[in-house]
Amino acid sequence: ALFTVIEAAGATLARLVVAYCFALTCAVPLAILVTHSERAEKILLPLFDIFQSVPVLALFPNYILFCVQFNFLNGAAVFILFLTMLWNIVFTLVGGINVIPKDVLAAARIFGLSGFSLIKRVVVPAIVPQLVTGSLLAFAQGWNIIIVAEVLHTYIPGGTAAQDLFGVGSILVDAASRGDNGALLMAVSVMVVLIALINFFIWQKLLHFAQCFRFD
Repeated sequence: ALFTVIEAAGATLARLVVAYCFALTCAVPLAILVTHSERAEKILLPLFDIFQSVPVLALFPNYILFCVQFNFLNGAAVFILFLTMLWNIVFTLVGGINVIPKDVLAAARIFGLSGFSLIKRVVVPAIVPQLVTGSLLAFAQGWNIIIVAEVLHTYIPGGTAAQDLFGVGSILVDAASRGDNGALLMAVSVMVVLIALINFFIWQKLLHFAQCFRFD
C-alpha cells in the first residue's frame, strides 16, 4: 500500500512538473511583452488581470469533456494546473522587471545591448529572484488544486471513479469516501514529506542562489 501511494505521488509530481514547465515557458515572454512599453502595460496588464480573476474551474468541465473525446484526461489535469500556475509567475515577473534600476538599463544600452541581447544579458538575470519566488508560489498553488485536477469523474456526466487519474490527490479522495483513515493518513503523510523534501532540497536552494542576482 505504501509503495502504491509513493508511486501515485510520483505521478502527481510529474503532472505538476509538466504543467510548471509549460507555465514558465509562457510566463517569461508574456511578462517581457507586458513591460516592453508603457502602452503595452496599460493595455495588456488589465487584460491579464481579468484572465487571472476568471476562476480556472469555470473552464475545466468543458475542457474535460473535450479531452474525454480523445481519451486524453492527463491533458485536462495538466491544463488546469498550467492555468493555476501561469498567472502567479507572470505577475511576479512583471513586478521584477519593473523594479530593474533605470540606470542599469541605460548603461546596458550605452554598451550596445538592445532587443534579445538586452533581455538575455540584463533582464533575465535581473528577474531570477522573482522567477524563483513566482515559481514557488505557482507550485504551491498546483498542490492546492491537485485533487480537482485528478478527480475528474465529478465533471463527467455519468462519470465513475475509474476515470480519475492515478495520483495522490485521487487516492486521498478515494480513501476519504471509503472511510479508510489509514490510507488517508498514509497519503497525506507521503504528500507532506514529498512537499517538504522539494521545499528543502530545491526551493530553499534556489531562493538562496537567487540572492546573488538581487540589486542592492
